[in-house]
Amino acid sequence: METYVFVLLVGLAAGAISGIIGTGSSIMLLPVLVIAFGPKQAVPIMAVAATMANVSRVWAWRREIDWKACGAYAAAGIPAAALGARTLWTLPAHAVDIGLGAFFLAMIPAKRWLDKRRLRIRLWQLAAAGAVIGFLTGIVLSTGPLSVPAFTAYGLAKGAFLATEAAGSLALYLSKAATFRELGALPPSVVLQGLLVGSSLMLGTFVSKRFVNRMSAVSFRHVLELLLLCSGAAMLWTALT
Repeated sequence: METYVFVLLVGLAAGAISGIIGTGSSIMLLPVLVIAFGPKQAVPIMAVAATMANVSRVWAWRREIDWKACGAYAAAGIPAAALGARTLWTLPAHAVDIGLGAFFLAMIPAKRWLDKRRLRIRLWQLAAAGAVIGFLTGIVLSTGPLSVPAFTAYGLAKGAFLATEAAGSLALYLSKAATFRELGALPPSVVLQGLLVGSSLMLGTFVSKRFVNRMSAVSFRHVLELLLLCSGAAMLWTALT
């Protein structure tokens, strides 16, 4: 019971943070789920929870979704996410831990590189980004540090960015969850755990909506990088000890 209470509290905080900066729930919550349930079970649980979190973000900002951008991103990302999920399920649990931790840490310099260049992309380039990010989402679950600059480089900001990124990510997570179900990785117990965790993420998302316009770009970058650093270190510590 203590484990579930702790996971739900972390989920509430993770939902609030992701509701403010557009990402971070998986980065913050996944290491906790790995410690509580193990890496193979944690990834499907997080897939269900992340789906619910994105549903809440889509609903909270539904009037500002850029459907053209969302459609282009999702069309390429859905099959790529399914392929990534199949690839993940063939990997040993130890390799999953190391891969997740290394990916989170690598995203710190990668995101700084992308931000520094202030790239601007077109619709077809957003679709290409969706394919790459979709595959990585299938493998490592949390690719917010990549999807955030992809959508902002397309020209979206604040509510429009949060809504469109959430809608595109929702499509990818649904594809991943469906693939897990096909592989037998979503038994009723995992679905129930995912729904419980997802409920806390949804609550945190709605609580955070009032703070979105108050956070500066600098604060956004620092919070995201801190999450990446702590979560990556936690995943590697779990794998190597």
